[in-house]
Amino acid sequence: MRRYQYYFILAFLILISCGCVFTFLYHIPARTSLLYGPPAKQLSISNRIEYASRLLMHGDILSTPRDPNGIEQTFRIEQGESVFSIAGRLESFGFITSANAFYDYAVYTGIDLTIQAGDFKISPAQSIIDIAQALQKFSPSDASLVILPGWRMEEIAASLPTSGLSIAPEAFLSAAATPPAVIAEFSPASMEGFFFPDTYTLPRETTVDQLLYVIARNFTIRITDDLRSAFSDRGLTVYQAVILASIVEREAIHTEEAPIVASVYLNRLAIGMKLDADPTVQYALGYQIDTKSWWKSPLFLNDLKVNSPFNTYQFIGLPPTPISNPSIEALQAVAYPYTTNYYYFRAVCDGSGYHVFAVTLEEQIANACP
Repeated sequence: MRRYQYYFILAFLILISCGCVFTFLYHIPARTSLLYGPPAKQLSISNRIEYASRLLMHGDILSTPRDPNGIEQTFRIEQGESVFSIAGRLESFGFITSANAFYDYAVYTGIDLTIQAGDFKISPAQSIIDIAQALQKFSPSDASLVILPGWRMEEIAASLPTSGLSIAPEAFLSAAATPPAVIAEFSPASMEGFFFPDTYTLPRETTVDQLLYVIARNFTIRITDDLRSAFSDRGLTVYQAVILASIVEREAIHTEEAPIVASVYLNRLAIGMKLDADPTVQYALGYQIDTKSWWKSPLFLNDLKVNSPFNTYQFIGLPPTPISNPSIEALQAVAYPYTTNYYYFRAVCDGSGYHVFAVTLEEQIANACP
């Protein structure tokens, strides 16, 4: 074969390969997003491509009812039942034509995280998409527990009486001291840090153990393999990453600053410098009767002397446990921090909640408010 023919064939094969890569990285996700909406935020890039490809392969199965003349029936979802099990029963009971198609759509859209236990009226005359979405329509008799980012578990407990759940705050805190088995692999001391911020819609008769399981399972699903790998790259276990993210959550009022704040703390840890994090002192001080708050603000010099393993002004390294329950943004900030030379930061003097960052102590002092 002549040399120019060889190079021509090689170039042709490279073009074909590039075209395939472009198709997988851009065309397939874009096409799927157009047909079925955007993918769930918690999916990694590789999972988005994988499930997008699967949905396109299912074709009309997703939008075509199994039986246009089907009759509405009651379908019960048990507490803690997996989406895989739900999909299999929907197919075996004749509601849908493909359990795999239902499962792939539920995972791609994130519906797998929000399907709740209870009785639902569905019909084979509905498509897989219609049935999946119908399982999101909750009864007025359901309770709704909202967990906000940065709350400590006592604040979650205090919100229970207004959630509609029949769980006493004291029983909740007692049960939360023993983490469910589903998060045992992370070796947490308690559920603190693992109450993933979200809205949990559940039957009012949900028990405290069932509630903790649902919340803990939500956390495990959000901690993807990509996040685990990124934590490891930072030299952190998942538990250590959650501890650091719980501090970042309380420090970074504005989400866009979280990766910078995380970089500061990681830089300090790398050289054995104390974290000097105000939120850890606030956690150590606990509930403030005068302000009826768990987070004392402002802190005074005497506060920084509190004798507690959570006081990072006195002890080097991370506190023994998380101090709050971090959002996915705070967790991602620890996993993917900005690369900086910053070792210091303080609040900007305009009350905006933003921070000014510094490399040296001298710069930090110069940034003090007048």
